[in-house]
Amino acid sequence: MTIKLLAVSAALIGMAVTGAVIPGICDEAARATPVVTTPAAPIKVAAASQQTAPDFTGITTWFNSKPLSLADLRGKVVLVDFWTYGCVNCVNTLPHVTDLYAKYKDKGLVVVGVHTPEFPFERSASNVQAALKRHGITYPVAQDNDSKTWNAYSNQYWPAQYIIDQNGKIVFQHAGEGRYDEIDRTVGKLLNASS
Repeated sequence: MTIKLLAVSAALIGMAVTGAVIPGICDEAARATPVVTTPAAPIKVAAASQQTAPDFTGITTWFNSKPLSLADLRGKVVLVDFWTYGCVNCVNTLPHVTDLYAKYKDKGLVVVGVHTPEFPFERSASNVQAALKRHGITYPVAQDNDSKTWNAYSNQYWPAQYIIDQNGKIVFQHAGEGRYDEIDRTVGKLLNASS
């Protein structure tokens, strides 16, 4: 490969990564009418079709806890939070998850973060441990390097939250950021119903 071809290739890759428009080649992108999209509707499992939550499976490491199972957590409200420390959307949700844990942990809420890596560097237990420290996460976190728990839930998104009631049924499901008040209200109602 010649130096000129290498330089052009590097420039094209740089433009693709930054989203830059290449004059004369991508002018139609600059002239195009912007596409306005609305956010996808969040996923919610209807109360009438509650399904039993899958157990944690294929977990390579547990942080902040001994290994947990949903059978051990029966009688508790459980928030399962699928995340990975390299995902900005996941990081944006962490303050809300940690606040929810602080608010309800003494009332019967158990938060289990399921760290399912998207990229190879996220598979490192020491990197996950550093992320837990950086974000002040003290609730249990399961390292799901082989995506076995992810697959058991048929999960497709980072982040994703599943609220499991005291009987082990998924009563609420949400993918992405937001709906924090609704998550809080759902947890609060479940905990009040049991007291």
